[in-house]
Amino acid sequence: MATRVKQEPVSPKSSTSRENSSSRRAENSTNATSDFEQRILLLLQGSSKPISDKEIQTEIPNLLPQERAEAINNLLKQGSLEIFKQGDKLVYKYKEPSSSSNIKGADNEEKIVYSIIEKAGNKGIWIRDLRYESNLIVVTLQKILKNLENKKIIKAVKSVSASKKKVYMLYSLEPDSSVTGGAWYNDQDFESEFVDVLNQQCYRFLHQKKEAVKNCKEGPIAAQNMASASSKDVWKYISELGISKVQLSVQDIETILNTLVYDGKAERTVLADGNHMYRAVESLLPPPGIVRTPCGVCPVFNQCSDIGSINPKKCVYMTEWLE
Repeated sequence: MATRVKQEPVSPKSSTSRENSSSRRAENSTNATSDFEQRILLLLQGSSKPISDKEIQTEIPNLLPQERAEAINNLLKQGSLEIFKQGDKLVYKYKEPSSSSNIKGADNEEKIVYSIIEKAGNKGIWIRDLRYESNLIVVTLQKILKNLENKKIIKAVKSVSASKKKVYMLYSLEPDSSVTGGAWYNDQDFESEFVDVLNQQCYRFLHQKKEAVKNCKEGPIAAQNMASASSKDVWKYISELGISKVQLSVQDIETILNTLVYDGKAERTVLADGNHMYRAVESLLPPPGIVRTPCGVCPVFNQCSDIGSINPKKCVYMTEWLE
């Protein structure tokens, strides 16, 4: 005969005790998971290459597979690491925190647009590429760009490669010379007179050095060395003249010196350390045809193409030369 067992009511004290015990276990589990996350992050930060599950297990042997999966999933949600497939296994790499998370009041779409622009650096990104990468419709994207511009988080810069083309970059960045045209452009206009003056002054400096060693009695090799100058020497001379309103770099002066070489007015020699030396010369033969054209001495020759604002059809210097 079955006997009914009398069910005693659970005392509140006993129930509270079990709840507290369960709460403590959950808290300990959370702290352990947080600790494992920190250890995995430190491991990834200290490695220059991605790390696999096996390597994590080797470095943190007391980490159970379930705890490892939970910690990695939490780090992925936080955006602290990236996951890749390498062969038949998954590997993890530390991800630098993006400053897009610091934009106050920004929604997810604004953060996505900001992140894409941030990655473009000082060369910027065109709105068409931005629309493709963000997968946003034109109206939404334009609204976001205008909002970020008003907050002075990003800025639009006109590119010399196309008069109607604007690229977007972070507000604090200085645009790359490939965008602005560098020292040879002012408001997208090529400063031909400025380039001519620099060309003349650079040649004058080299010619003066050559004239100064005409009566050198130490031999032809010594005279040639004394008549040569580095691009830094020429840059210093041009800077002291004060003929430029913009800050010129040594690379800018090298561009001008190279036009003298192509024009047959100077020669360039390469030293053992890779640096270049320039010396004024008198050409025995007339310069070739390509050098006598504006293209032969144009400092933006590499940027010229059949599209954009820099092209042979719109080149006023080519028109003048042909006439």
